[in-house]
Amino acid sequence: MTLSYYQATLSAPPVRHAPMQGPHDVRVCVIGGGFAGLNTALGLVERGMRDVMLLEGQQIGFGASGRNGGFVFGGFSLGEASLLARLGPPRARALYGGTMQAVELIRQRIHRHAIDCDAVEAGVIWANWFRDPLILRERHQLLAEAFGVDWRWLPKSELRDLVHSERYGDGLFEAGAFHFNPLKYALGLARIAVEAGLVVHERSPVMSLQRKGAGWRITTPEGQVDAEQVVLACGGYLAGLDRKIDASVMPIATYVMTTEPLGSRMDEILHTRAAVYDSRFAFDYYRPLPDTRLLWGGRISVLDRSPAAVKRLLYRDMLKVFPQLEGVVIEHAWSGLMSYARHQMPQIGLVSDGLWLAQAFGGHGVAPTTFAGELVASAIAQGDTRWNEFNEFGLAPAWKPAGQLAAQLSYWWAGLKDGWKAATEGSR
Repeated sequence: MTLSYYQATLSAPPVRHAPMQGPHDVRVCVIGGGFAGLNTALGLVERGMRDVMLLEGQQIGFGASGRNGGFVFGGFSLGEASLLARLGPPRARALYGGTMQAVELIRQRIHRHAIDCDAVEAGVIWANWFRDPLILRERHQLLAEAFGVDWRWLPKSELRDLVHSERYGDGLFEAGAFHFNPLKYALGLARIAVEAGLVVHERSPVMSLQRKGAGWRITTPEGQVDAEQVVLACGGYLAGLDRKIDASVMPIATYVMTTEPLGSRMDEILHTRAAVYDSRFAFDYYRPLPDTRLLWGGRISVLDRSPAAVKRLLYRDMLKVFPQLEGVVIEHAWSGLMSYARHQMPQIGLVSDGLWLAQAFGGHGVAPTTFAGELVASAIAQGDTRWNEFNEFGLAPAWKPAGQLAAQLSYWWAGLKDGWKAATEGSR
């Protein structure tokens, strides 16, 4: 498997955890070593629970949690306007607020536990791909009035001073957001959770999940564990443990690459350390890394492409924004699978007696996985019922494989509409 930039640049080999062997009895077994599973497990041990075990089929952070763009900001894949229309102002504001609190919790954990994850406190810019500022004005007003969130307006001239590209119009600046190395953060979460009493086993793929009395029996190649409660947090790498749960999400790929170190050439494209993404449906996202590389991501597809194909697609996208990077060497390119639900919201909560779920974060998961972990952990440890706010977003069938074809067609259609809009207003 081709290494991602995050894997290739770890300063030291990560701590590895032995596969589970033999029989065990625990109070809670968390399946999945990504952000959702790690945050849930950490939340449990922070609340004083013991006999908590986390099983990961590969290594900590193997999936989307260790491969994503590293943007840390609030909200969900479902846009704020749609969230508001579906839930009404009080409930929509509460859920959105939960993700904003999660951003602060991530920040606090980084500082409190000295997690070395290359955190860059420089905000995030939402740059308008189009000349028409209406999309920015509508979101700016909605965030302020319905969610109490104030993003700073960036006029085109000011944005051009920060991002040296003729591609964009105006922009919005989210000052409270930041960006980081997600794999280092995942490994940091595992470290502090283990120090607090969590038992972690890597390379322990779960082969079956069955009822055993009032609890559950989990079987791996080398052992089994009986648990009072189980949390499924497998994301796009479905474990095949529950047909209805797996049928409710689609694994969707996104693509990321990093350049060679740019050194002083970084000044040719960016005069900011903020991360950037644009206003299209299938947007580009990018950020400057501490070693002067540019990390670039984008595209959404049902196809998990090869590194060579990822590099070819994203290099072309990058030059549309920064033609001055023509000839720059791309040193790492990779893809990863996210889990999407039809309703574009996470699936969080109790799905059967003692069986919890945290999945379908849809490419917007750093803060929502943290929020989900807190909700599920507080529910198990303290009887908190706030997870019921996600009942609106249940296990709607994804209708695979037809649903995957429909999703790909909808992504292409959205891309065509964005392209047509740009063309008709004379954008390059």
